[in-house]
Amino acid sequence: MRSGFVSLVGRPNVGKSTLLNAMVGHKVSIVSPHPNTTRSRIRGIVDHKGAEIVVVDTPGLHKPKTLLGEKMNETATEVIGEVDLVLVLIDAKSGIGRGDQMILSRAPSSAFIVLNKCDAVKPKAILDQLSVLGTFGFEDYFAISSRTGKGVSELLDAIAAKMPDGPKLFPRSMVSDTPKQMWVADLVREELLKMAKEELPHSIATVVSEWDPPLVRVEILVERESQKPIVIGKGGEILKAVGIAVRRQLPKGTRLELFVKVDKNWQGSSKSLSRLGLMP
Repeated sequence: MRSGFVSLVGRPNVGKSTLLNAMVGHKVSIVSPHPNTTRSRIRGIVDHKGAEIVVVDTPGLHKPKTLLGEKMNETATEVIGEVDLVLVLIDAKSGIGRGDQMILSRAPSSAFIVLNKCDAVKPKAILDQLSVLGTFGFEDYFAISSRTGKGVSELLDAIAAKMPDGPKLFPRSMVSDTPKQMWVADLVREELLKMAKEELPHSIATVVSEWDPPLVRVEILVERESQKPIVIGKGGEILKAVGIAVRRQLPKGTRLELFVKVDKNWQGSSKSLSRLGLMP
């Protein structure tokens, strides 16, 4: 038996969460086109060719403007030294930018470099980018599409071969160790980001305030009173639609209640971030 930990690191929106879900074969991390949707470590568990692979999704590395941004960057960089293998994701659509080069300079030479979203670019562009990435001297390089799944199985083969000898760490049926409360709160945030679109990409936070199944209450935090109507929608239509979409993903009979509250400057408050589970 082999088992080990693998981290996914990269800039925001390179497809880390989509790749995690593709590897696991289940939705274990929420996905959104908004940058920095992932705010904490999310772990997915993959059994592949005699190896248990614990894949750690991390927030996208970026220039922080708030305490939340600083803590997200810390979460992403700390995990690099705590795992058996690092996967650095690069967005083939965007090309190799300064942010990518900064992350590549921090990654260990044993890292795998994963060029993602290759379904959206021409073969020549893929080859050109792999040629540039090859100059960094990392252990291995992969061109994949986490959206279509192309190349993911081959990537998993290579990861499994790198895992050290070790015992099974989780039950075979387990696909993630994310607490259920955090998972439900994230589902609410994911649906809100879909509904609110560009208006509130970073100003929404969600937390379960009461967990007594089948009753689940979720607080939706915004930073200003003027943002509440955007979240609620005309006649409560957005909040209602979010509730319907989330309930479809929860056990039948779940009573999900949603409340919108103002928590001014929650992104800069250590007390608020601790309550949200985003810092000790």
